[in-house]
Amino acid sequence: MSVSRRYFVTANEQLLAYSNSDFALLTEAEFHQLSLPHNVVQQVGAFAGLDYFVADVVEQTLEKYQWISLRSKLGLIDEDEFQLAGRALQVIRWHYEHAYCGRCGNPTEPHPQELAKVCKPCSLHFYPRVSPCIITLVTRGDDCLLAWHTRTKTPRYSCLAGFIEIGESPEQTLVREVMEEVGIVVDNVRYVASQPWPFPGQLMLGYFADYHSGDITIDPKEIATASWFRFDQLPEIPPVATISRRLIDEFVQQRTLFHMNKN
Repeated sequence: MSVSRRYFVTANEQLLAYSNSDFALLTEAEFHQLSLPHNVVQQVGAFAGLDYFVADVVEQTLEKYQWISLRSKLGLIDEDEFQLAGRALQVIRWHYEHAYCGRCGNPTEPHPQELAKVCKPCSLHFYPRVSPCIITLVTRGDDCLLAWHTRTKTPRYSCLAGFIEIGESPEQTLVREVMEEVGIVVDNVRYVASQPWPFPGQLMLGYFADYHSGDITIDPKEIATASWFRFDQLPEIPPVATISRRLIDEFVQQRTLFHMNKN
């Protein structure tokens, strides 16, 4: 057995963890000792000299282990570990979603060298899919525009975001999404940073944008409420591990320095 292999174990979109909530990254010997009936084993990738795999198994109660969601570890573990675990979950989803060819319906087969599924009759290759999205903090002097999204159960305010549609650039998506969700015209769009987001499988492209004109008029299907907030009087905002929080924190830092230098 290879000593350089480590295994994530998943069941019903949850990850196997120890009783202290640390993810159980099992050696090959440990994985086989558990003797878990598994549906599939997929390679996740190489990192820091180790080869990572993910095994999706039939969920069962295991002594000294528990099943936890990846979201519950948001902001509590190292970013590299979080992204690696997220990749493992996405690889399993991709495996099930592309078990059959979308053109002819025949079963797909693993590619011998790449992380891909192949339909031999169609000669089609299916790779794990990533959905690109924009997320933006709209600012106006000392204020930033934050929204409570309808999909968020608690009154937590965040940046505006949306999926990039066919034929759009990220900047065009940003302008469209801000107008659709809150009725605001923006300009001076500038890229800040990106973040892979495994819920379920996005690449978030983070931007700042300046307010140009318009009054807040929300789309009630997407937004529960939205408002301008002064940088030092913010409501409850997302946790530090999110790109939304990074954008907000950078804005707060910029305005704080501006006022310190002014005084």
